[in-house]
Amino acid sequence: MAEEKQEKKVGRVRGFFREFRQFLSRGNILDLAVGVIIGGAFGKIVTSLTNDIIMPLITMAMGKNSISELSVVLRPAEYNEAGELVTEALLWNWGNFLQTVIDFVIIAFVVFLIIKTLMGVKKVGARVSSEAEEIVGRVKRAVEGESREGEKADAPAAPSAEDDAAQTPPEEK
Repeated sequence: MAEEKQEKKVGRVRGFFREFRQFLSRGNILDLAVGVIIGGAFGKIVTSLTNDIIMPLITMAMGKNSISELSVVLRPAEYNEAGELVTEALLWNWGNFLQTVIDFVIIAFVVFLIIKTLMGVKKVGARVSSEAEEIVGRVKRAVEGESREGEKADAPAAPSAEDDAAQTPPEEK
């Protein structure tokens, strides 16, 4: 009984690793890795855009040297008689939060533009595909029509309903 449980457990573990190996070999993991790497690089670009281009303009308008200086002192620092720091100041660093929000908005905007562009390309691709299918259908019908006309010219014409009516004696009509 214990041996059967052990064999089932080993079988499940082997099955798990077999599935994992299949997952890795499908290529999805490579797509994921590329996405993470590109996402990290894109994050650096957006952070640089925010820190080096946008934030200096905002801080200049606010009269500070850096956006990270934007904070509210919740509790001031405490010093003893010798001038040594006893407790550090408690700050509410809303400037760092503002910078993070601006980073997010920029990233969201760029992702929106990318998705909108891809959807536009997808719509154009679908339209071109449907038009191509329509043209292929027309060509097929034209080719089939030409081949039918060629068959009609080679084969004797089958009697039509009008021909049958003309050949039938009047008393049978």
